[in-house]
Amino acid sequence: MVKVTGAKAHKARLGRIRGGAMVREVGKAVYVAADMIAVEAAISITTGAVSGKNHVPSKPGEPPNADTHFLDRSIGVEQFQPLKGKVVAYAPYAEALEFGNSEVAARPFMEPATRKMRPKAKRLVAEAVKRVARGGTL
Repeated sequence: MVKVTGAKAHKARLGRIRGGAMVREVGKAVYVAADMIAVEAAISITTGAVSGKNHVPSKPGEPPNADTHFLDRSIGVEQFQPLKGKVVAYAPYAEALEFGNSEVAARPFMEPATRKMRPKAKRLVAEAVKRVARGGTL
C-alpha cells in the first residue's frame, strides 16, 4: 500500500493560491511594479534636462527633455482591477511625444521604461505568488 504524505499541506497551499490573500498580495505587487515603471519613465525625462532659457529639446527617438516638468509629473499608476494596473501620463501631449505624429517625431519614454523594468516587475510579482503559496504576505 502507498502512503501519501503532505496532502494536507498541499491542499492548504492550493487554497491559498485560489484565495483572497493571493489577489490582495499579488495586487500590491502589480501596483508596485507599475509604479517602478512610472518612476523610470519620469527619470528618463528629467535626467540631464535643463529648464527655462537654456532648454534644449531632445532628439527624435530619445526621451523628451523636461522643460516645465508637466509631463514627468503627470505620470502615474491606475489600478483598475485587483490584478491589473497601468502606467499613464496625463499630459495632453504625452501620446504625441511617445508615438510621434505629423508635427513631431516620436520621443518614447514609456516603452523604454517598461522594457527596462519588465524583468524586475516580473520577479516582484512571481515572488508575491510564491510568498502567498507558502503562507506569507508582503
